[in-house]
Amino acid sequence: MKPVWKIFSIYVLTILLTLICQTSFGQIQVIVFNASWNEANKVDWAYKLEDVETYAYVDIGKDVELQKKHKIAVVPTIIIFKDNEEVARFQADLSFKMVATREEVQEEIDEQLMSDF
Repeated sequence: MKPVWKIFSIYVLTILLTLICQTSFGQIQVIVFNASWNEANKVDWAYKLEDVETYAYVDIGKDVELQKKHKIAVVPTIIIFKDNEEVARFQADLSFKMVATREEVQEEIDEQLMSDF
């Protein structure tokens, strides 16, 4: 009877470790900062990026505190967070148009996820 309990204990421990690893490492969040007056330059493709845990949109005209906290100087700005820490930032040029492409942003997300291995 002892070997059955040992196998069961190892099985349960493996499941728990798997769940912990999946929820605590490599969580990617994307926040898009823009303003209502700059809707012509919105980056809708940012919400279609793959392997992103959460997306958020912040209108800097309505949420000045987040603008200050993240030091947003130009919109749109896309910030990628990994495990709640900023790991990459993509900003618009002086004409308020996003310089980065969807592919470049997705590449950064992929690199951040691969860095865990």
